[in-house]
Amino acid sequence: MIRVTPTISLHESELEERFIRASGPGGQNVNKLSSAVQLRFDVRRSPSLPDEVRARLERLAGRRLTNEGVLVLIAQRHRTQERNRQDALDRLIEMIQRAAVAPIPRRPTKPTRGSRERRLESKKRRSSIKGLRHIKPGLE
Repeated sequence: MIRVTPTISLHESELEERFIRASGPGGQNVNKLSSAVQLRFDVRRSPSLPDEVRARLERLAGRRLTNEGVLVLIAQRHRTQERNRQDALDRLIEMIQRAAVAPIPRRPTKPTRGSRERRLESKKRRSSIKGLRHIKPGLE
């Protein structure tokens, strides 16, 4: 079991790893070794996720989520397969942890009286500066 939060744990069988060749620099080595990891996690069918966490995770995933609801993370930052596996798993855990925390709704506030007065005063000052630039007829 992979512990994500005190209430959420993922079973290893829910994760699918594929090893692919990494893109980018690496010389001849990059053509021989499959060091990049493609981690797949089925968000919609996971029994480990509560419904509200699942909905927030789908929103957070964005383009990384397929039409079938599978989250695909590709890790190729490191040279070794093992470090890329850990990197992909860490990123998945971090995404689920972010989705597990409900966002605090924004409370609308009014500007203070002082801030309104300061805003109007600065507008008057700016207006008078621009008014001085205007050429009045007959005073040329």
